[in-house]
Amino acid sequence: MTPDQAIARARTLVESGRRCILGLCGEPGAGKTTLSHLLGKELGQTCAVVPMDGFHLAQAEIERRGRADRKGAPDTFDGWGFLSLVRRLAAADEPVVYAPMYQHGCGEPIAGAIPIPREVPLVIVEGNYLLLAEEPWCLLAPLFTQTWYVEVDPQLRMQRLISRHVAAGKPPEDAATWANGPDERNAALIRTTKTRADDVVLMN
Repeated sequence: MTPDQAIARARTLVESGRRCILGLCGEPGAGKTTLSHLLGKELGQTCAVVPMDGFHLAQAEIERRGRADRKGAPDTFDGWGFLSLVRRLAAADEPVVYAPMYQHGCGEPIAGAIPIPREVPLVIVEGNYLLLAEEPWCLLAPLFTQTWYVEVDPQLRMQRLISRHVAAGKPPEDAATWANGPDERNAALIRTTKTRADDVVLMN
């Protein structure tokens, strides 16, 4: 799909008459956040965007577990907590559900930052590991109405990823090392999940 086709498809979910959960999966830097913001702009108050990044473990906990050099790997997230939130969003039986948000400036999650009222018909959940075969991630599949795998040219993805790290405060050399090291190991894992998606969105 093109982004325009994705917007049209998302509109049909909004108009379905029930709460729909759309999962956007893809490698770091592929454009998941860009696409979710585009959908949010087009669909307005009929959708809400929930990033998986809000379930990063606190930096202190990541360091306690000796995983600071692999931040962003599946085990550096509260996967079970994320699953619980998506279950609540799918059930849509509470007046409002609050989701956490990841604050890139300080590198920490912030609880209760994103309100999702029961009346919102479409919740867009975006994250790296929505389609992994291992628990707890594999338990997400029945909760999604659709899942889309977001792709972009590999060179462009890497350029954007390095620029993102530089913007977050890393020196350019360290940003490139991280993008080609931990980020790329995560990306290789995510690529194995592409065939589980319902469709693919090609970004540019």
